[in-house]
Amino acid sequence: MSYSPASVQLVVFDWAGTTIDFGSRAPAAAFKQVFAGQGVTVTDAEARAPMGLHKRDHLITMLQMPGVAERWLAAKGQPWTEQDVDTMYHEFMPFQMQALEQHCDLIPNVLTVATELRSRQIKLGGTTGYFQAALDLVSAAAKNAGFELDANVGADDVPQGRPAPWMIYEVMRRVGVYPPAAVVKIGDTLADIAAGRNAPCWTVGVCNSSSITGLSREELAALSASEREATLQNTKQAFEEAGSHFTIMAIDELPGVIDQINLRLASGEKP
Repeated sequence: MSYSPASVQLVVFDWAGTTIDFGSRAPAAAFKQVFAGQGVTVTDAEARAPMGLHKRDHLITMLQMPGVAERWLAAKGQPWTEQDVDTMYHEFMPFQMQALEQHCDLIPNVLTVATELRSRQIKLGGTTGYFQAALDLVSAAAKNAGFELDANVGADDVPQGRPAPWMIYEVMRRVGVYPPAAVVKIGDTLADIAAGRNAPCWTVGVCNSSSITGLSREELAALSASEREATLQNTKQAFEEAGSHFTIMAIDELPGVIDQINLRLASGEKP
């Protein structure tokens, strides 16, 4: 017998770029650093393009980019191998931990939103491409700042990371919420949206703090009003093209989106 939920019962957050680390600075910095250690320069855009994937998959996706592959060949004299991926992933971990220590502040209004959702008896979960030690670090820092989730799942906890929906399913299992129509997946990367659509649950892309926007709060604020609008509209368009059900400029718009989802659920609609 199928079950049709009357309202949203679970919100699954991403970490960097959604709840902590405005602009998702830590992962991008670590990827650029690990490639530099191999004598290969990568751009910020190249480091960010696969964001949201398991970090090992992220490295492979970068190495498969034509420009990066050409620079690797020029620096190394031969194409990359699986052994190179293993070596770089091992080197990446301490770089990531160091970067996270500098970039784990909560994004503005996350605590207010979490309090509002809990007042509605909505459970809160988290998914991430971080390996376990990195997830432990960010979740502890967030907890110290007052932000704690009911379930926290990393890419190491499931057979396959995003865009597969397994992390979302594992959060659902741990908190006892089903079906996916009762779940909202919010994130700042296209991989977040893909995983949510594959669940399939409701998906929300957040623009201002997103890795796609790729700017710190200070950098975003320093733009002219027209530049800022154009930048955020580009991020919004990327989410829409990826199939996101909703896009929001900032996390504090999430409760209003949930109100809209509840109306759609009440009319019998599913994601």
